[in-house]
Amino acid sequence: MAIPGKVTGCSGLMRLCLFLELLLEVGAGNIHYSVPEETDKGFFVGNIAKDLGLRAQELAERGVRIVSRGRTQLFSLNPPSGSLVTAGRIDREELCAQSVRCLVSFNILIADKMKLFPVEVEIIDINDNTPQFQLEELEFKMNEITAPGTRIPLPFGQDLDVGINSLQSYQLSSNPHFSLDVQQEADGPQHPEMVLQSPLDREQEAVHNLVLIASDGGDPIRSGTLRIRVQVVDANDNPPAFAQEQYHVSVLENIPLSTRLLVVNANDPDEGTNGEVTYSFHNIDHRMAQIFQLDSYTGEISNKEPLDFEEYKIYSMEVQAQDGAGLMARAKVLIKVLDVNDNAPEVTITSVTTAVPENFPPGAIIVLISVHDQDSGNNGHTTCSIPGSLPFKLEKLVDNYYRLVTERILDRELTSEYNITVTATDQGTPALSTEIHVSLLVTDINDNSPAFHQDSYAAYILENNPRGASIISVRAHDADNNENAQVTYSLSEDTIHGAPLSSYLSINSDTGVLYALCSFDYEQFQDLQLWVIAQDGGNPPLSSNVSLSLFVLDQNDNVPEILYPTLPTDGSTGVELAPRSAEPGYLVTKVVAVDRDSGQNAWLSYRLLKASEPGLFTVGLHTGEVRTARALLDRDALKQSLVVAVQDHGQPPLSATVTLTVAMANSIPDVLADLGSIRTPTDPEDSDSTLYLVVAVAAVSCVFLVFVIVLLALRLWHWYSSRLPRAVSGGLEGVPASHFVGVDGVRAFLQTYSHEVSLTADSQRSHLIFPQPNYADTLISQESCEKNDFLSAPRSLLEDKGEETFSQVNCLLQYT
Repeated sequence: MAIPGKVTGCSGLMRLCLFLELLLEVGAGNIHYSVPEETDKGFFVGNIAKDLGLRAQELAERGVRIVSRGRTQLFSLNPPSGSLVTAGRIDREELCAQSVRCLVSFNILIADKMKLFPVEVEIIDINDNTPQFQLEELEFKMNEITAPGTRIPLPFGQDLDVGINSLQSYQLSSNPHFSLDVQQEADGPQHPEMVLQSPLDREQEAVHNLVLIASDGGDPIRSGTLRIRVQVVDANDNPPAFAQEQYHVSVLENIPLSTRLLVVNANDPDEGTNGEVTYSFHNIDHRMAQIFQLDSYTGEISNKEPLDFEEYKIYSMEVQAQDGAGLMARAKVLIKVLDVNDNAPEVTITSVTTAVPENFPPGAIIVLISVHDQDSGNNGHTTCSIPGSLPFKLEKLVDNYYRLVTERILDRELTSEYNITVTATDQGTPALSTEIHVSLLVTDINDNSPAFHQDSYAAYILENNPRGASIISVRAHDADNNENAQVTYSLSEDTIHGAPLSSYLSINSDTGVLYALCSFDYEQFQDLQLWVIAQDGGNPPLSSNVSLSLFVLDQNDNVPEILYPTLPTDGSTGVELAPRSAEPGYLVTKVVAVDRDSGQNAWLSYRLLKASEPGLFTVGLHTGEVRTARALLDRDALKQSLVVAVQDHGQPPLSATVTLTVAMANSIPDVLADLGSIRTPTDPEDSDSTLYLVVAVAAVSCVFLVFVIVLLALRLWHWYSSRLPRAVSGGLEGVPASHFVGVDGVRAFLQTYSHEVSLTADSQRSHLIFPQPNYADTLISQESCEKNDFLSAPRSLLEDKGEETFSQVNCLLQYT
């Protein structure tokens, strides 16, 4: 390290000391350097990288920087060279005044490890200040009768340098009447005194002009001068005398301006001007002269500026009393300043982290701060604290440094941002405190699955819905943030009736709205069970699901279906048989219908829509039973045509109709006889075939009657009781007479036997149903036996005046 050019004249011993101090490290863990004052910016101080055990390039990589408290940055780091250099001109006198040693302390922070290294740099004084006197010229009076040996204290010079560069000696210009004597105090400044060597004679020389020279010990030597003018006056034999040799007073540093601190008092027994005493400061520091004011006539000392304990703890000064003839006396004044707690702690943020993830482990460093209080004693002792409800704690480091660390794992969903108040409080009375606020943002991680608003969902949709219809909207909330909270919706894979669920339903991945991709049919299925999946956009993604029950609501979209009477497969129309002796309420037949809908849409009601003989028949509203409403009259026609309507209770209601033809006869021969009167315009060939068929049916019926009578006798013999047979209606279904005439569904008068004969006029076909067990009031399922014999019937048998021709006759016979 080179010493600047302005101090090239320093001795070799001083140069050696500088180099030795630069290389020494005193104290455990402390790094020590020294540098002369008044060096240029960038002056090399020391190889900090080497002393920290790092390479030069690691200074920038590991975030090494200087942290200091409450003062201008005097030093900086040179990362390329790894050295510590000056940040600007350094004035030792400005930093440390006249302290013997001037040490600048700061810390080196290695950011990646949050580790501090204390550094001390001693500022070496150079001879850059000239000794100065507070006054440029001193004038005083001496009586001509002043005895030789009288000592006159002179102002001492001030040199802001220290050590050998400070003020070292005084010289007084040559004069036969005066000499210089310098008094040296132990560990104190030199006090020059002018000694009267020979008596003065005003008549010979009234004024004496002298020069006092103050010199330092620098190289080159610097010096300052004070002009002294001594005026010889007539005799004054009593100098002023102070009441005390030393005045003491203690005041608080926060006293108001212009406060009277103390009053000095000196008496002079002389009369006239020789007894008039004036007061002035003697040998006072220029800074003290700015702070204090002395009334030259009353001796009252007051403060012109605020007192500061942190600047001066004791103000020491001399007050001089001088009478009109020039005799003087001096007294020492000591003003002790008492500290008050007038400085709040200073808190400096050295390093801060503004954001941490919520899964950060406990002990993570958030901020590094330093605390300093300029007061002394308890007023300067500080403590740091944070609110106890926060998940953080303060840890104290060296040199009043603290670090704020996490105490437990943070949860962004509970608190996403912390405004941490760090309070530094001193121990004064009253205590003063300083607060700083640290804002910490907790960043999100994907630690929350989406949560649906409901535990399960139920939706309803009417069947026959349009494709693309909106069904329901499901919503899920994710407590995370940003992409971790972006929820997408999907349906779990499933099959319905062998088809994938995706062919029936779809869901909007962004809004959660469920749409129908097809038109649902209640008769196909009434409900669907599916799962909706909500997945966030985190990495890795998290998901949850919820069950959704979709119920298809029935619409009245099915017309009632008539099961009985049924239309024959060959296209013929059936005929129901009713005896002419039937009483009112006689059950002729029953219309049976079903509706594939459900609920109210499947409730059926029956009504007689049209009848050839109004008032002869009634239809049960809910049962569909066709009964006679009155007894038959001779004038009533053989063939009665009824139109029965079946209607459901839907909105709007749907209905179906069936046409019934009822033949009014007591027996089959009557049927045949009555049919003979029916004329239908047909071909002669069709009439012959029908005649033959009717004859065959009559023969078979006779054989059957005989068999039934024999069987009945046998049963009566064995059981000794008789059973009354019930008549069961049979159904005839009719078609236009122009095509065929038939006999269908003849029921036996006994409940357990029946037979059916079908006659066709235009088809060359007929079929016979053999007797088989049967139950009353039920629809009959019969096996048909086809016959290829063709029976011709007379044409006149099929004719009727303007009426329909019946192609089939169902006869039900019951015997007692």
